[in-house]
Amino acid sequence: MRHEQEDAMPIPRMFPVESSAVARIGYDSEAEEAYVEYLDGDLYAYEGMPVSVFRALASAESKGTFVNSVIKEYPFRKAAGGRG
Repeated sequence: MRHEQEDAMPIPRMFPVESSAVARIGYDSEAEEAYVEYLDGDLYAYEGMPVSVFRALASAESKGTFVNSVIKEYPFRKAAGGRG
């Protein structure tokens, strides 16, 4: 189920990445959630993501392509804490 409600949960440590679409990424291992902050400042939490998928994102040559082809298949919510 995909939904877009704001979330006031604390976000994990975010790491900048080189990408034409993604600014920063982070992972909450307890919640199994990946956080992706896009260049426009919007921050999304992708739920139920194994750490192996997050590691694949972190090492992907094209972060934007990986997000579009793999990450966006996970349920998500807009998270508070982004710049957008």
